[in-house]
Amino acid sequence: MGEDPPDDKIRFPFQAKRIAPKVISPFRKGETVEIQRMAPEDACSADMLVLIRWHGRTMADPLSQLIVIDADDFTAKAIGDWHYWVAQGYCF
Repeated sequence: MGEDPPDDKIRFPFQAKRIAPKVISPFRKGETVEIQRMAPEDACSADMLVLIRWHGRTMADPLSQLIVIDADDFTAKAIGDWHYWVAQGYCF
């Protein structure tokens, strides 16, 4: 697509909410999490992952499964762009 990846615009940390449950994730739909940073590139083979703090542990979760609830405009736009990209059927 020629655009910069979302992590070039995202400012951490920020709050996000789970869009839908996923079998491999312990999070429930609607659960709020704090996004700490992007996961290492080698962990992101199929989706862009972000690292979150949850019950005292750091875990990775797909960015495509989270919506921003408290972040600056640049971060919200970057994540919205990623959601659009995924919805169009694109992947890594």
